[in-house]
Amino acid sequence: MSEQQQQPQHFEIQRVYLKDVSLEAPNSPAIFTEQQWQPQTEVRLETGAVPLSEDLFEVVLTLTVTAKIGERTAYLTEVQQAGLFTVRGFSDPQMGHMLQAFCPNILFPFAREALASLIGKGGFPPLLLNPINFDGLYMQRLQQQQQTQDGGMPFPPAAAH
Repeated sequence: MSEQQQQPQHFEIQRVYLKDVSLEAPNSPAIFTEQQWQPQTEVRLETGAVPLSEDLFEVVLTLTVTAKIGERTAYLTEVQQAGLFTVRGFSDPQMGHMLQAFCPNILFPFAREALASLIGKGGFPPLLLNPINFDGLYMQRLQQQQQTQDGGMPFPPAAAH
C-alpha cells in the first residue's frame, strides 16, 4: 500500500475569504433610466486549486457576471471567493474531486452572497444565482478528458444510413 492510502482521510476548512472583487457600471447613471429592466445576463464560472504545502490547498472560485441591455453593458462584476483547505489521505481521483467539486460547493454560497451584495450596492436589482452542480461539472470535465485521450472525438461518429 502506498503511504497516501495508509493515512486516514482528513478534510478541514482552514479559512474562507474574498480574494478579489470588482464592479464596473460603465453606463451609469443613464442605464438606470431604462424603462424596462430586462438585461441579458451571462454568468461565467472558473475554479482553480493551488497546493501551498503537501496537504494545504488554496481553492479559488471565480464568478463573472455581465448584464447588458441591448448593446449597452449595465454592469460587469467579478468575485473570486477563496478558501484554504487541508486535504490528505485521499487517492488521486478522490483528491481531484475534493479540489474541483467538493471545495467549490463549499465556496459557492459565499461567492453568491458577495456577488448579490455587490450588484445591489451598485444600484441594480438583485441577481439570484441558481445552485451549481459542481459534481456534475467535474464528471463532465473527466468525460471530456477521457474522450480526448481516446482519440479526440467528443461524440461517437454518426451511423451511416
